[in-house]
Amino acid sequence: MLLHDIAHCRAGDKGDTSTLSLFPHRDEDFPLLVREVTAQRVREHLADHVRGEVLRYELPNLCALQFTCRQALGGGVTTSLALDTHGKTLSSRLLSLPLRGEP
Repeated sequence: MLLHDIAHCRAGDKGDTSTLSLFPHRDEDFPLLVREVTAQRVREHLADHVRGEVLRYELPNLCALQFTCRQALGGGVTTSLALDTHGKTLSSRLLSLPLRGEP
């Protein structure tokens, strides 16, 4: 199972930092996301795109996880030569993360 089978993701950016907000399709799958989608796994999965630290914030009242990915946008929108300077495709890339557990 891939993450996109049970969740969706939104991306945002500020300078050279991308934020990824992850939401399960069903609230009952939130504990699986908390267990499986760690900052370390996100960092490893997005290693080709994220050069810096990845921080995870849990928002249990929203059944959401937010990841702050530093050094992710090639210097930011105004300085990067990357095709996706806003980092919007990082949300799609994150959703290809394989999960080890069952929902």
